[in-house]
Amino acid sequence: ASPMMEQLILFHDYSMLIIVTILSLVSFFMIKMIKALYFSNKILENQMIEFTWTLIPTIVLSIIAIPSLHLLYLMDELNLPILTIKILGHQWYWSYEYNDFSSIEFDSYMLPSSTFRLLEVDNSTPVPLNCQMRLVTSSNDVLHSWTIPSMGIKMDATPGRLNQISMFPNRSGKFFGQCSEICGANHSFMPIVVDVIPMQFFISWIKTFN
Repeated sequence: ASPMMEQLILFHDYSMLIIVTILSLVSFFMIKMIKALYFSNKILENQMIEFTWTLIPTIVLSIIAIPSLHLLYLMDELNLPILTIKILGHQWYWSYEYNDFSSIEFDSYMLPSSTFRLLEVDNSTPVPLNCQMRLVTSSNDVLHSWTIPSMGIKMDATPGRLNQISMFPNRSGKFFGQCSEICGANHSFMPIVVDVIPMQFFISWIKTFN
């Protein structure tokens, strides 16, 4: 549901392609060596072979590491956000503050009985579609982790510290997540619901607080 998650999926597929290729080659060579009837003394000591099987893994690791580092830096990049949302973790619910609008603050509790068990909340978090946003997290008690898997977002909420991450949803709809840090007895009961809506509906929602 975001460009960052699309890039993470592409990187996963890219890495898996390399891993499957290595696994296939190693399996092939192992089977050939097991079934070989003859053995050559020349491979007992061969500097070229040793140099090659040291160089090739180094190249493969570089091929994986470069796009990985690129993604890590992109995830920390904040490009002129138009909206900032402050998220506070509590035992065991979330509080949201829209800092650009002084009157918008609310708490989000899990609904005890709902269609999606352990995932529905009484107050979801509306955000505008196709807009760059900044999420700022902290905690009032213990460690929490605000996570929306479909958007590729996982950010720790640490007491006494502010963490930030960018979000750019490119699909409208309702997206679910949960606290991903074991934070106490009711850790399983801290769901997160983000409503991605078009800008005109988001402005209408803001007006209801005025």
